[in-house]
Parts: sequence; structure tokens; C-alpha cells
Amino acid sequence: MNSFSNLFLRENLGQLILCILFIIYLLMGTMVPRTVASLIDTIYGKIIIVIVALILFVNFNPILGVLGFIVAYELLRHASMSTGSYGLEKYMPTETKKYSEMTALNQFPYTLEQEVVKKMAPIKQTEETMTPSKFHPVLDNLHDAASVNYTGVI
Repeated sequence: MNSFSNLFLRENLGQLILCILFIIYLLMGTMVPRTVASLIDTIYGKIIIVIVALILFVNFNPILGVLGFIVAYELLRHASMSTGSYGLEKYMPTETKKYSEMTALNQFPYTLEQEVVKKMAPIKQTEETMTPSKFHPVLDNLHDAASVNYTGVI
């Protein structure tokens, strides 16, 4: 209760005004402009916002510090919604989720076709059944092109 009454002293007028501004920001719920949100929604912007909230909490009135943490959280959340990174983090599937869904979809039961092929007798190839082919492939003019299995410098 002492920190609440200290907030209304004349020397803490700036802290009181900042508390009122924080409360107005929280009650209004205004979105952050896209240009400011693009600066805040970076790793450096997030670090700066957290450091400012910590400085408010350590150096000033505890009520102002708690309000500072709440405003910092809301500011980071609104900035990520403005830039779209919130939606990407929340709704875009990760590779592990995609992999688990694909493996679940690729589990097929033992089919009738596999059963019939397994029961079929293997084809026996003997000398009598294999007749030599009368077809002999002929290679056309290559026009100075390298052959398919050429491994030298081209």
C-alpha cells in the first residue's frame, strides 16, 4: 500500500502520468502502426522492449513496473499481429508436424494385389523360352557430341 501512496507524491508526478498512459493504452487496445510494428517485431526490438520494462520495474515504482511488463507484452503481441508473424508461428505447420501427418497417411494395409503377387509362382526362364532377338540397335551420327558414358572434360 505504501508504493501506491508514494505514486501520488509530487516528486513522482511523471511516474503517475506514465501509469495513466499505460492504463489508457491497455484499455484502448489500439493496434500498432505497421512501420513501428516492423521495428518492434525484430529480435533487437523485442530485446529493447524487455530491457525498458525491466528498467521500469527496477528503478521506479513497482506498480509502474508491473504495468510496464503488461504493456510490453501487449505491445509485442500487437506488433506480431500487425506484421503477421503471429499467424505464421501459430498456424504454419513445422516440418515435424508435416512429417508425422505424411507418415500417418502413408500407412497402407496389406492389399489383395500384394497377396496375389506373393502367391504367384515365380516365372522360370530357361534356354528354350529365351530366344535371341533379331533386333540390333544402331547408333546414329553423333555430330561430334560426347557419348553418354564419357567422363572427361567437356
